[in-house]
Amino acid sequence: MTQKVAWITGGSSGIGAATAQRLAKEGWVVAVTGTSPGKIEVLCDKDPKFLKSYPGDVTKPKLMAELVETIEQDLGPIQLALLNAGILVEDGVENFTAATLKKQFDVNVLGVGNCLEPILKKFQDRRYGHIAITASVAGYRGVKGMMSYGATKAALINLAEGLAIETEGSGIKVQVICPGMINTPMTKDLEFPKKFSMEPEAAAEKLVAGLKSRVFEIIFPWHFCLAMKLPALLPHRLYIWLAHKYFRKL
Repeated sequence: MTQKVAWITGGSSGIGAATAQRLAKEGWVVAVTGTSPGKIEVLCDKDPKFLKSYPGDVTKPKLMAELVETIEQDLGPIQLALLNAGILVEDGVENFTAATLKKQFDVNVLGVGNCLEPILKKFQDRRYGHIAITASVAGYRGVKGMMSYGATKAALINLAEGLAIETEGSGIKVQVICPGMINTPMTKDLEFPKKFSMEPEAAAEKLVAGLKSRVFEIIFPWHFCLAMKLPALLPHRLYIWLAHKYFRKL
C-alpha cells in the first residue's frame, strides 16, 4: 500500500491530538474523530495533507460503522485504529452515583466497542490490521477517587487481552496503552504532584514508539507506571491498606 491510514478517536485534544500530529510527521494520513468539530478543524489545519477531520460521537454505534466506511472510501484501507476516546469524572463514596458510572462506561468502554466492531470486521476480512486501545494505570487496581473511571479502564485492559488472545496468529496486531498522569484537559482539575506527570507531546512520542514495537502493553511515564504496577501484585488487603494511606497524603 502506498498510503498509511490511521484512525484516532478522542483526537480533538490531549494524547489523541498529539499522537495524530506525531503520526502525520511520519507520513501517516490520520482520520481524526472527536465530539468537538471546531477543535478537530483547528488541528487538521496544522497539516491538512495528512490530518483529516471526521467528527463523531463514539457512543453512536451506527455512526461509527458509517464513519469507518466513509474514511476508507475517502482515504483507503485503515491500517491502524487507535481507540482513544474517554472521559474522567472523579468519584468516591461521597459522590458516587449509578449515572456517573454509566456515563463513563458508555464512552470509555461501549464507545470502544462501537468502534471496534466495524474495524475488527474489516481487519478480519483483510487478515491484517493494528488495534490499539487506550486504557490507564488506573485500571491495574482500585484507585481512591476514581471508582468508576478505574473500573472502565480495568474493563479495557481485559478486553484488549481477550482480543489479543482471539486474534493471535491472524495478522491482526493488538496493543493496550496504559498511560500515567498526562497533562490534558481531562486531567487539569486533578490534585496530583506535577513531578509525576508528562506533557501530551512527550506522551505521543512514547506512544508512537510503542506502536512500532512488539510489546502488548505500552506504558509511560515508566517510573510512575512502574510505581502503580508493582503494588498491584500485592495481596488485596495489603494493597487496599497501602493505597488508602498513600492517596490520603496526596
